[in-house]
Amino acid sequence: MTTQTTRRALHLAVGGIVQGVGFRPFVYRLARELVLAGWVLNTERGVEIHVEGGGDALDAFVRALRNDAPAAARVQTVEVRPAPLEGCSNFAILQSTSASRPTARISPDLPVCAACLRELLDPTDRRFRYPYINCTDCGPRYSIVRGLPYDRPLTTMQGWAMCEACRSEYEDPGDRRFHAQPVACPACGPQFLLVCGDENIRGDPALAKTAALLRDGAIVALKGIGGYHLACDARNMRAIAALRERKYRKERPFAVMARDVAAARRLVELDAAATQLLESTMRPIVLAAACETLEGVAPDNRELGVMLPYTPLQHLLFADGAPSVLVMTSANRSSEPIAYEDADARERLAGIADAFLVGERPIARRIDDSIARSGAFGVSVLRRARGCAPLALAILPASRPILALGADLKNAPTLVVDGQAFVAQHIGDLEQYAAFESFRSAVADLCAMYDVRAEDLVVAHDAHPDYASSAYAQTLGAERIAVQHHRAHIASVLAERGSFSDEVVGVAFDGVGFGDDGTIWGGEIFTGSLERGFVRRMHLRTAALPGGDGAARFPVQAAAGYLAGIDGLPAFSEPPFDFPNRFAQARELLRARMRVFTTSSVGRLFDTVAALCGFTREATFEGQAAMWLQHQAETASGEVTAYPFPLDGAELDFRPALAAAAHDRAAKRDPREIALGFHLALADAIASACAVFASVPVVLSGGVFQNRLLLQLVRERLGERIWTNALVPANDGGISLGQAAIVSLSSTFSRTA
Repeated sequence: MTTQTTRRALHLAVGGIVQGVGFRPFVYRLARELVLAGWVLNTERGVEIHVEGGGDALDAFVRALRNDAPAAARVQTVEVRPAPLEGCSNFAILQSTSASRPTARISPDLPVCAACLRELLDPTDRRFRYPYINCTDCGPRYSIVRGLPYDRPLTTMQGWAMCEACRSEYEDPGDRRFHAQPVACPACGPQFLLVCGDENIRGDPALAKTAALLRDGAIVALKGIGGYHLACDARNMRAIAALRERKYRKERPFAVMARDVAAARRLVELDAAATQLLESTMRPIVLAAACETLEGVAPDNRELGVMLPYTPLQHLLFADGAPSVLVMTSANRSSEPIAYEDADARERLAGIADAFLVGERPIARRIDDSIARSGAFGVSVLRRARGCAPLALAILPASRPILALGADLKNAPTLVVDGQAFVAQHIGDLEQYAAFESFRSAVADLCAMYDVRAEDLVVAHDAHPDYASSAYAQTLGAERIAVQHHRAHIASVLAERGSFSDEVVGVAFDGVGFGDDGTIWGGEIFTGSLERGFVRRMHLRTAALPGGDGAARFPVQAAAGYLAGIDGLPAFSEPPFDFPNRFAQARELLRARMRVFTTSSVGRLFDTVAALCGFTREATFEGQAAMWLQHQAETASGEVTAYPFPLDGAELDFRPALAAAAHDRAAKRDPREIALGFHLALADAIASACAVFASVPVVLSGGVFQNRLLLQLVRERLGERIWTNALVPANDGGISLGQAAIVSLSSTFSRTA
């Protein structure tokens, strides 16, 4: 027995994902098991614990906190210090406190767990077929939180009082729903309503009717965790064609949801790593090589984006006979943000959806599905949203709060509080008014969540003076620092790794970014470190870009600039090229020197090669021509050698590769072989440039490095030297983390004019 003289006390502060994941109930049960007294509570910074007892039991308690936490928890730090005895006689969960700026890490939304899924489908359980079933191991988190600490009154469940049965579970330390904030049941919780024409169907019959509508080829708007989806039968060509027409989504691939892993395996090639990613708590859309063609779902693409059901409602729809594979795409018109509020969804999706399955629980903020891939360098996140946001992805040496606004494409801002970098969910492209309003709301939401005032901030933004995000920075009344786009790409990789002093070679290849000299960069090679800064050492040879941004939509327009000045080329208006008139118009702009810009963009170089290989139409979404070219290269057969792509001083000279590709196409060479020859050439060029800088790590970032074939080819040449993005996208979705890292390592914060 522990005597008063041997009894001692500890105070513990636990940081990480420790709220909304059953951590306090875990602490309570652990303390009771070890016969310890004290208390636990949520604070703005995480979880605080006071515990009293014998030394061996206290040591076991601390070990278990670090090693045996609930599956959904992520214990980042455990600070332990001796404390005076308070004379506690039992262990209790106390009411949360609120005294200082919050820095607790909010859990992402979690997929329904196996235990809840069993109850959902058990006719004897009181939550049988209840679409809002959840427990401490699963269910909504970030999408329902309105403030910290994470308690029911600060969630969108505040309007539903628990019934006696739910309250009993909530207060029972031995129950799986002990202190599960969204706990509810059919007797006391929110319900669903199907709106189909003039018919309103409530409760369980609504789900059976929705499944029948999907089988019959209807398009249904389904309210999910972070917003609405538009769903239809993935094997119904007429339904898919109607969805594309109504949504104004011409060719961009749709994601699909498979009923289970077995159904997913029939659609795509899944190795062990991809399967693990598919079933992870992130439950992302996983890109993998297709092994079944779903007509109209992913045109001209060897990959298919597949996800598994992650909400109880989705499981019920499949159980009720919905098609085993559903198109499941964000509910919006092309380029708009996802609809998440009921009235707005009914208005914006009118004319797209044939019916609406509406849940009563409000969504606090819109969150898209995450997109990820398992590839040559492990898991890489391509869109960071549900299941990921708003995890803190880095610890940065920042003495003040930093708000990093990101770029205008694939925007996702970052807030740094007490050194923790919280990266928000994917917002989208800010050229759309609705997306910009969503961006403003997300920034305000982040700052309010962590109680940060604008006057206390240092605001990092892209160096492009005409970006909407840069203009918005000026409205905040805070200290501002402009960060060059491509340096931020490299910094995002280093921030993820916590590598502040490592000297690296940084290769940043993308479509467009504002350069130090005012030109359009996009093929840059730097050396340096986060602490010392990055010096531009090499770059793609510059080209003329007629018409500016329009060249990103019309590959032949980019080709006019990149092919200019190369002698002896064939006639591109004749077969097999048959370039449309826009090519000639772009050449006229070059001759007149009207609206002609200088660029080193690798993205536009990809567009040029795509045009030479036959992609001469307008691109209907960003990166389409490059994706098409990758698809061509991956289907090439036979022996293919790399085109010449020499390093000329500080420039990677693309002209020999383009000339050879153009002549090969004129000689009727298979475009797939030309595409592969170009990929091999670019990989060789990257390897040659990096070889100049000895054996330091090579950092690859920027949208071009979403190309899985190029990544594999570069890895074959450079091996383990390569560092890439993993938890934030290599595209502009990772820019804000890089901006925050660069500003946090700046020796002084200097105000921009």
